[in-house]
Amino acid sequence: MWGIKVKLVVLTGIPGSGSTTLLNKALEEVDYLHLNYGDIMTEIAIKNELVSHRDELRKLPAETQKDIQAKAAAEIKARSESDNVIVDTHCTINTPAGFLPGLPIWVLEQLQPDQFILVEANPDEIIYRRLNDDTRERDLQKVKEIDLHQQMNRATSMAYATLTGATVRIVENHDNHLDSNIKKLIDILNL
Repeated sequence: MWGIKVKLVVLTGIPGSGSTTLLNKALEEVDYLHLNYGDIMTEIAIKNELVSHRDELRKLPAETQKDIQAKAAAEIKARSESDNVIVDTHCTINTPAGFLPGLPIWVLEQLQPDQFILVEANPDEIIYRRLNDDTRERDLQKVKEIDLHQQMNRATSMAYATLTGATVRIVENHDNHLDSNIKKLIDILNL
């Protein structure tokens, strides 16, 4: 007899895309366990007495960070064996040295997600949201830079999908359409 298959979904969006807002609203309507990748990494690092808070993670040696990433992926995968899981993380990270993958191969091999969902918005909407968010301190970027970051996320998510067999969906999160954007995300998660 076939059991009910649970899903592991990765949701991502660049800062200001509204991915967190959409996700939090959608989670009121769907049966998913929400896991933030960075939070899981922090929990592991604190438990192993490597850091005392999240901001110290990036100061750890690269090999230590990779080890924590892999352990976090294994923990998330284990949780997804019995529950639908949605992982909130970065598809790519825009650094001064260039774009880094948010989910390197050693993470993808552990996670084996079923789907990637990218939340996108127009660059001018993202700039406006960033300027009006007093809770975060973000770098100012031009429209061209924001557009490039979203293009990099699209290309990278397809590479991730190629490696894992997952599908990729894009949810456009435009201003003044929050309710319909939430419904689109809910519909995708309920497929």
